Amino acid sequence: MARKVIIIGAAGRDFHNFNTFFRDNEAYRVEAFTAAQIPDIDGRKYPPELAGKLYPEGIPIYAEEDLTGLIRDKDIDDCVFSYSDVPYGKVMAVSAVVNTAGANFVLLGGKETMIKSSKPVIAVGAVRTGCGKSQTSRRIIEILMEEGLKVVAIRHPMPYGDLVAQKVQRFASLKDLEKHNCTIEEMEEYEPHVVRGNVIYAGVDYEAILRAAENDPEGCDIILWDGGNNDFPFYKSDLLVTVVDPHRPGHELEYYPGEVTLRMADVVVINKMDTADSAGIQKVRENIEMVNPGALVIDAASPIQVEDAEIIRGKRVLVVEDGPTLTHGEMKIGAGVVAARKFGASELIDPRPFAVGKMAETFEIYPGIGVLLPAMGYGEEQLKDLETTINNTDCDAVVIGTPIDLTRIISISKPSTRVFYDLQEIGNPNLEDVLGNFIEEHTLA
Repeated sequence: MARKVIIIGAAGRDFHNFNTFFRDNEAYRVEAFTAAQIPDIDGRKYPPELAGKLYPEGIPIYAEEDLTGLIRDKDIDDCVFSYSDVPYGKVMAVSAVVNTAGANFVLLGGKETMIKSSKPVIAVGAVRTGCGKSQTSRRIIEILMEEGLKVVAIRHPMPYGDLVAQKVQRFASLKDLEKHNCTIEEMEEYEPHVVRGNVIYAGVDYEAILRAAENDPEGCDIILWDGGNNDFPFYKSDLLVTVVDPHRPGHELEYYPGEVTLRMADVVVINKMDTADSAGIQKVRENIEMVNPGALVIDAASPIQVEDAEIIRGKRVLVVEDGPTLTHGEMKIGAGVVAARKFGASELIDPRPFAVGKMAETFEIYPGIGVLLPAMGYGEEQLKDLETTINNTDCDAVVIGTPIDLTRIISISKPSTRVFYDLQEIGNPNLEDVLGNFIEEHTLA
């Protein structure tokens, strides 16, 4: 008898765990996925085109709130927890629900889920959402491209639309973002890559994605895994770089699976040292030393630049930050806030009295966000509500701390300026040293 399984997820690691471990495995029968963190995922199906021959009708996706009833109604044996950036207390609370209903609580590791590439793989991860993975990935790619190497990036999944159409996605231009109907969250990750001239892949089926990337028409010398949330890589990496955040000291040992990425790391980057306090930096250093004393530690800053400082100076500003960083990332300060303070804003305006629709719901779900506006845009309705909330807010100007040009996709009626931030290593060792050794080791020069 096949063991009955529910995969507990959020439209990412859950699909990958299914594809790599369960899809063609006759010892198991996946009865359902449950969904959390991402709006409007439940009520759909993981389609038969992706689910394989054992699931000709696909696999239903339910809300995580239905988990207890599903376990009992479907006589489930195992529940596989498969999403990321979750405090340990939350993980074990879900475990308690599962065990109370009679099922086993399971966490799959890298041996069962990491895929081997024919190319050298550099993976970038983090201990929390919003540590600076993407800017670290960009810095690594820039160094490798300066050495004349073809780098193809692969991003952790964010498949919120037509899953069949999103099986394998390739982004090489801004037009590709429109072609694939990307959400704000997707654009924030893909746009910085394509505007720098490198190709990035994403989607649902990460073995198919890897094979396409290895054989990219523009060539491929190295695969760069650009991780999502604080998940560990989908691919076996030859070099793992993990980013930590001294603005949230201690979180590197308190969230799943962020501690896994820290313990696995070959290199740990302590980012944002230019804006963090010394106590936070010291605590992070001590925790790195405690759980991964063999890792090489790189000190780094995230210096802020803006398009037009005069739009900020002396003004009452609304700060818009990266959505997931404020929601399940729990950040209280982002690049937009740093820029507003640095360039002399007179006041940060609270958007909550002006929030409408999906944005108002976001503040209800995440009441700790405070006087910042998360750039949520998982669908057209949410995107429209974001635009309306910004334009409703009683402010003089808007400071956009998102990684993309928000004015390209919504209409902002007030003066606005973008914030830019890149990784800047402090002293030695640095990423050039690390990557020089990597190039030599893998005879890529």
